[in-house]
Amino acid sequence: MIYKLQRKFIWISAVSVLSVIVLVFLMICFLNVFSMNRNLDILADKVSEGGGRFPSAVNPMPEKRPPAGDREENFITPETPFATRHFTVLFNSAGEVEKVHTESIASITEESAIEYAKSVLSEKKMRGWQENYRYKIFSSNMGQGVVFIDGGMSRASLLQSMTIAGAVLLSCAALVLLLIVLLSKHVVKPIADSYEKQKQFVTDAGHELKTPLTLILANLDIAESELGKNEWLEDIRAEGHRMTALVNQMVALSRMDEEKTQMQLADLSLSDTVADAASEFCAFAERAGKKLRLDIEPQIMYRADEALMRRLIAILLDNAVKYCDDGGEIVLKLARHRRIVLTVENTYAGVSDLKLDCLFDRFYRADKARTYTGGYGIGLSIAKAIVSQHKGEILAYQRDEKTIGFKVLL
Repeated sequence: MIYKLQRKFIWISAVSVLSVIVLVFLMICFLNVFSMNRNLDILADKVSEGGGRFPSAVNPMPEKRPPAGDREENFITPETPFATRHFTVLFNSAGEVEKVHTESIASITEESAIEYAKSVLSEKKMRGWQENYRYKIFSSNMGQGVVFIDGGMSRASLLQSMTIAGAVLLSCAALVLLLIVLLSKHVVKPIADSYEKQKQFVTDAGHELKTPLTLILANLDIAESELGKNEWLEDIRAEGHRMTALVNQMVALSRMDEEKTQMQLADLSLSDTVADAASEFCAFAERAGKKLRLDIEPQIMYRADEALMRRLIAILLDNAVKYCDDGGEIVLKLARHRRIVLTVENTYAGVSDLKLDCLFDRFYRADKARTYTGGYGIGLSIAKAIVSQHKGEILAYQRDEKTIGFKVLL
C-alpha cells in the first residue's frame, strides 16, 4: 500500500509539474507570437502611411521622435526602412494594378507580388500571413493597397528561441521529477511508519485476542456440561464466535495489504470454480427465504489463486444473502467480454440511500444504528483487496430503484 501511495504521489507530482511546464511554454509561445505579429503590423502601418514606402518623417531628429512611452520610441529608428524587407501593390478603384513597389526586396518579382496581393484580397482579411509575409490591406488615394512585410527571419528567430526555451523547460522538468522521485520516500515516510504501526497493532491485537477468546469458548463448554444449556451461555458463545471471526478477518485483511504477499497462481477454470463456490450458498439462500440464480458462461480460463477466488465469491454471495430483501432474488453472472466480468446483484429496497463509493471502506456500515445483521463492515474490504491482488477492479452500482450490484473486472 505504501509503495502504491509513493507511486501515486510521484504520478500526481509529475502530471502537475508537466502541466505547469506545458502551460508556461504555451504562454511564452503565445506572447512571443503576439509580439512578433504586433511588431510586423507596426511596420506595415508605417509603410501604408507612406502609400507603399516608409514615410520620410522617420529621422533621428529629437523633435521628430515619438513622445516618451510610445511603443514606437525604441522600435522605429532611422535604420528601420533600410533593414525592413517589404513590397507593396496598389490597385485603382476598378480593381486593376496601378503600382508595384518591389525595390525594398530582392526575392520577389512584380509578377509574384501581384499574385500575392490578389490572393490576399480574395480572402478579405485586413491583416494576416501569406507564407512568410505579414500583410495589411489599406486604402489609398487610388483605391486599395496591400503591403507585405517579410517575416521569415522573425519566424526563424522565434522558432530558435522557442526551441531553446522548450529544451530549458524540459530540462528543468526532468530535474524536478528526479528530485520528486528521490524525495518521495521521505515524503511518505511518516505515513509509512504510521501504517506499519497500525498493521503491527492489528496483528498483535489479533494474536493477543485469540488466546482469551479460545479460553472463553473452552470454559463455556465446561460450564455448559456442569450447568446445562441456557440462554446466557448461548449468547456468550455466539458473541465469542463473532469476535473470533472478526479478529480473523482483521488479521487476514492486514496480511492482504502486504504487497509482497505471494499468491498461489495457477491456470484454472474460473467457470467451474465460481459454480462450485456459489453452489454452497444455494441452500443458505433458500433457508433465508431468498432465491439464488446462477448464469455462468462455461470454459472461462483465468490465472489466479483459487482459494482467494473462492473467498471472493463467498464474500459477495454472503453479503448478498444478508442484505437481500425478504423473498428477493440474487443473481450471479460470469461472462467473458473484452475482460472477464463477474456480477452479483440482489434486490435491496434501500439501495437509493446507500453511499456506493463507501461500501468498500473498512468497517463502513449502511446501518447507522450499528444493529447486528451478521456483518462487520469488513468483508467488502477483503473482496477489494483480493481483486486488487489480481490486478482487477471491483465497483458497486445501482441497477434500478430496488437492485444493487457488484461488478468485478478481471
